Amino acid sequence: MNTDGQPLTSPPVAPGLLEQAIKDEARRLGFTLVGITTPDPPPHISTFESWLQAGHHGEMGYLAVESARRARANPRQVLPACSSILVLGIPYSANLTDTDAPSTLDHPGEKFKGQIASYAWGTDYHEILPIRLKSLVEFIEAWVGLPVANRWYTDTGPLLERDLAQRAGLGWIGKNTYLIHPRQGSYFLLAEILLGLELQADTPFTQDYCGHCTRCLEACPTACILPNRTLDARRCLSYLTIELKGAIPRELRSQTGGWVFGCDVCQQVCPWNRRFATMGQVIDPDFLPRPGLPEPNMASELSLSSEAFNAKFRGSPVKRTKRRGYLRNIAVALGNTADAGALPALALSLANEAEGLVRSHAAWALGRIGGIAAYQALSQASRQENDPLVLAEIRAALRQLDQNGQS
Repeated sequence: MNTDGQPLTSPPVAPGLLEQAIKDEARRLGFTLVGITTPDPPPHISTFESWLQAGHHGEMGYLAVESARRARANPRQVLPACSSILVLGIPYSANLTDTDAPSTLDHPGEKFKGQIASYAWGTDYHEILPIRLKSLVEFIEAWVGLPVANRWYTDTGPLLERDLAQRAGLGWIGKNTYLIHPRQGSYFLLAEILLGLELQADTPFTQDYCGHCTRCLEACPTACILPNRTLDARRCLSYLTIELKGAIPRELRSQTGGWVFGCDVCQQVCPWNRRFATMGQVIDPDFLPRPGLPEPNMASELSLSSEAFNAKFRGSPVKRTKRRGYLRNIAVALGNTADAGALPALALSLANEAEGLVRSHAAWALGRIGGIAAYQALSQASRQENDPLVLAEIRAALRQLDQNGQS
C-alpha cells in the first residue's frame, strides 16, 4: 500500500489506451479477470448491514467494526483520492469431485483421507498476490510518469469485493454467494487496487444466470446458504473449520463430513463450474497442489507435533487454523468415518494431546464411532481428565454409548 496523494487525470493518450495497457500487464501477471469500476458506494451495502445485524457473521467481530463499516459503504474512506478501482481475479485449481458419488471416506484404503478446500492446495495467496499488485501499481506509475495514490487488497481490507467485481463487469453474485464468471466459473481469487487516477470504467455485469437452479442450496451440508445470496456463517463449514476458534457445535459436527479446512461443495455442484472451470484454465504454479494435499491422511495428521505442523503448512493457508484448530477438525472428520480403524489414533490423542480443544473433539469422535474399544478409551480418560470441557465431552460420549448398549 502506498501514498494517499491526490487524484490524477489520465495522461493525454488515445482513449482506452492506458486502460488496455493496464489490463494487458495484469494478465501478464496472472490475473485472467480484469475490470475497472468507480469508487461509488456498493449497491449491496444495505444487504451487508442487515447481515451483520442478524448476527450471521458469527465470531468474526472485525467485520462489524464501525470504521470498517463506513469504509465498505464508501471506498473513498479507504483512499480519499480514489477515482478508480481496478478489480482482478486469478484462478486456482478447481475441485470438481463428483459430490453425488460415494465419499472417499467410504472406499477401503482411502477412508482416512480428509478434504481441504482447493484454494488452499497451494501457496497462501496473501503471500503471492501483494507482490503482483505492487508490481502492477509500479507499471501504472511508470506509464503516467508520476506517483499515483493507491491502496491494494486481497480480502484484507474493508471492501465489498464481489460488489465491486460485479460492477467492474467480472460476473454476477450467485446463489452460493460466490462471484461467477460466465466462462470461468467461480474458482478464482479476487484482489483490488484503489487508484487516485481517473480511468474509464467497464460496463457492470447485470445478468443473473443462476435462473431457477438451486443445486448449491440443496447440496450445502448444513443448509447455511440463505435466499438473499448471503449465508449464515455460523453454519458454514468454511467458518466452522477456519474462523471458529473454539468448539464446533455438536449438532453440526456430523455434517462436516471429511472437510478439515474449508469447503468446496457449493462450488462443486455449480453447473457453471462443472461446464467451464477447467476449460482452458492455466493454473499459476504457486496455486498448484502441494505434496500431501488436497487429501491429507487424517490418522497420521492427528499426531502432528507443533514443529511438524509448522513445517508442513509453512506458507499455506491451512496455517490460519493453527495446529489446535486443524487437529480439532481432523478429530471430527475421523469420527465421521464411522470406522473402527480410526479408534487407535483418536484414543492416543485423547490420552496424550496437550490441547484440550483437540482432546474434547477426539472424545466426541470416539463416541460417534462407538464400540468396546471406544468405551474403554473414554472410560480411562474420564478418570484422568482435569479439563471440565473435555470431561463434559467424555461423559456425553459415554452416555451415548450406554444408551446404544455399547458399554
